[in-house]
Amino acid sequence: MCASPEILKKHLTASSHFNTMKHGLGMESPFINAVAGLMTPTAQVSAAVESQSCASTPAAKRVFCCLCQDPVGIVKENSMEQAYCIAAVWLALAVVSTILANHLRVSMALLEICVGIAAGAVAEHFWGPDSLGANVEWLRFLASTGAVLLTFLAGAELDPAIFKAKWKETTVIGMVGFFAPFLGCAALAKYALGWSSQASWLAGIALSTTSMAVVYAVMLETGFNRTEFGKGILGACFVNDLGTVIALGLIFAPFTYKTLVFIVVSAIVIGFLPFVTKHITDKYGRRTAAIRAKWILLVLFGLGALALWSGSEAVLPAYLVGMVLAGFAAEDHLWVRRMRTLTIGFLTPFYFLRAGSLVSLPAIATAPTIFLIFFGGKVISKIFGLYPVVGVYRKEKNERWYYTLMMSTGLTFGTISALYGLTHGIVTRQQYSFLVATVIASAIVPTMIANFAFLPRHLLPDKSPGGGATATAPEVTVCVDRNEGNGLADE
Repeated sequence: MCASPEILKKHLTASSHFNTMKHGLGMESPFINAVAGLMTPTAQVSAAVESQSCASTPAAKRVFCCLCQDPVGIVKENSMEQAYCIAAVWLALAVVSTILANHLRVSMALLEICVGIAAGAVAEHFWGPDSLGANVEWLRFLASTGAVLLTFLAGAELDPAIFKAKWKETTVIGMVGFFAPFLGCAALAKYALGWSSQASWLAGIALSTTSMAVVYAVMLETGFNRTEFGKGILGACFVNDLGTVIALGLIFAPFTYKTLVFIVVSAIVIGFLPFVTKHITDKYGRRTAAIRAKWILLVLFGLGALALWSGSEAVLPAYLVGMVLAGFAAEDHLWVRRMRTLTIGFLTPFYFLRAGSLVSLPAIATAPTIFLIFFGGKVISKIFGLYPVVGVYRKEKNERWYYTLMMSTGLTFGTISALYGLTHGIVTRQQYSFLVATVIASAIVPTMIANFAFLPRHLLPDKSPGGGATATAPEVTVCVDRNEGNGLADE
């Protein structure tokens, strides 16, 4: 069957584009010429179309563009091969972060953020924006899942009895921890930097948070998650972030029927969750492979999807689910350890590394004063607001400073709030970069100071079998013993 003149013309044009592609990529070789000669006209059309954007890219990226195509011109940007390559790179960064955290004796989560910042800056400098694949949809899903599960585990660590006994302390400290930076940073953005009212309120919200992810990771690594001291910090962090969520919803998120549906369904699910979980555990637990882990993932993903549908965030119901199931976690540590292995070993590296890679160092370098104003405003307002209040409940100096500095961190809800503002046009990309950089810096600097200078070693749990917190515990570094029976060392 003969082709029409129009089709032949398109094929000839495609062949010309393919030759241009070969020269533009420096691919003039017998192999490529042979491949071009063997390609059908249709394949040459596909190759030419896909090569147009490649030919216009900088030379440093052309090799990557070429690697995204196979010999017949099929673009492999979304192929399984590329997904495995990206995952391998990110997990390699995670391994490097863990090794450095072990030698430097600092939190693994903080090292992952720092390594993410460095890797993102190097990749952007040599290969262009998003060359690490931080915005690939599946990677964003893994990072979001890591934040959801880490938030759930933080809630599951709360002992209901201790939380009830310390409700006044956690409520007062948590509310002060929210309002002090919220009002202080919003005022700085409005009157010192001249931001709009909406952008200023969003800056106040983004910088008012604590980081459940970072705090919980540090609690695990130090062993404070098993002490009354650490559980009190986690409870205050929850109250603080709850204030952030409510403020974001009241100021920016419109209250619609979807919001009402989300609240009602979440209340019903969380209300029945302990009874259903107990029934599943009694009937299928220890006889069916990981049934409790699968059940918890179903609940978290279901409520997360409902939260996103209503215009909220998937991490919001996760903490409440963890708190409701804290009693089950206290009775049986096995399934919690399985969830912890999945979360810490596979998911959270994507979250922390991605959070670091999103920071634009050139944008901050152009106006470092704005970053310093925000960082100083958040940390100073947190310290001046929290230190006197924490002193009411904690008299020992190291305990007071450690509590205050850990409450001065920020990451999960801070980045979520900043991203909400960017996607809804409340802040510009440059404003977003300053907010995220400040949030990440507040996750790193206060935590490192707290662990290096004010770690209350007398409250560290005894590492002997069955040991609890003891006043005569030997001196212990920030990183826990790898033979410990609880915490991250199990994994």
